Amino acid sequence: MAANRYLSFNQYLRSRFGYRVQKITVDAGLSCPNRDGTLSRRGCIFCDRLGSGTGAWRRGESLAQQISMGMERQRRRYGARGFLVYFQAFTNTYAPVERLRRIYEEALQFPGVVGISIGTRPDCLGDEVLDLLEEMANRCMVWVELGLQSAHEVTLRKINRGHDFLCFENAVKESARRGLLVCVHLIVGLPGEGPEEIRQTAHRIAPLPLHGIKIHSLYVARGTALEEMFLRGDYLPWTREAYAESVCDILERVPAQWVVQRLTGDPPREELVAPSWTLEKGRTLEAIQQRLEARDTWQGKIFGSPPPE
Repeated sequence: MAANRYLSFNQYLRSRFGYRVQKITVDAGLSCPNRDGTLSRRGCIFCDRLGSGTGAWRRGESLAQQISMGMERQRRRYGARGFLVYFQAFTNTYAPVERLRRIYEEALQFPGVVGISIGTRPDCLGDEVLDLLEEMANRCMVWVELGLQSAHEVTLRKINRGHDFLCFENAVKESARRGLLVCVHLIVGLPGEGPEEIRQTAHRIAPLPLHGIKIHSLYVARGTALEEMFLRGDYLPWTREAYAESVCDILERVPAQWVVQRLTGDPPREELVAPSWTLEKGRTLEAIQQRLEARDTWQGKIFGSPPPE
């Protein structure tokens, strides 16, 4: 059996392009309706001051500078020949459509950039935005990365997401109908959830026309509502072992053709409160692989999909 028991993003990109393609993470200086008062000023309980981004925009780095530096790093580290520009921080469809067009087109003008990946919310995909992304998908790879985190309404309220599962479901279907590649983000370890709730979330998303999945471990970042809960003793982070077990549960229950873009988060060291094991990405990936092997399981197993080759 293959070393990986799931379809990794690197495998997928190499099969599509025939050479190494790497993601470049950028911060376009956008905001979020869950931060600017449209929905809330508190944000999701886990979201840090950088909106899960790099903070590059606040440091005065232009989009062009971020892309140029990112391409150079990925060339040196991986020998990458192609690049996918990932708009990560905050909500990257939350701006007038002409501004969005400008920043997306700026990314695509760089030689070697084969597409864009847009991190956003399911309630920020109006028709004008989808029209723009559909147009761009006719000439390059376009991923829409939708934060869901959990399919449970009680959890979505508890973490202050500001939307429900139906909103996510509709956004996935409309994006896929327009030919966009859609990736769902899930978080393992949310307050009030255990392994059974996570398995139920996997069951609910599996029938949707998704193309990829990112699984994140929940970590406590400084300055967040989650940090307040943690300091009060109202939230206890999961262990690495429990996390790895639930990642295996998810992988078994999602289609084998989905691209697994990520299996753990990358917290900024200076922003992390707990748990410390989330800084050890390599050990976490190794723990997941070991559990997959020990359970003799793989992505899509419950659907009868054969092991990866």
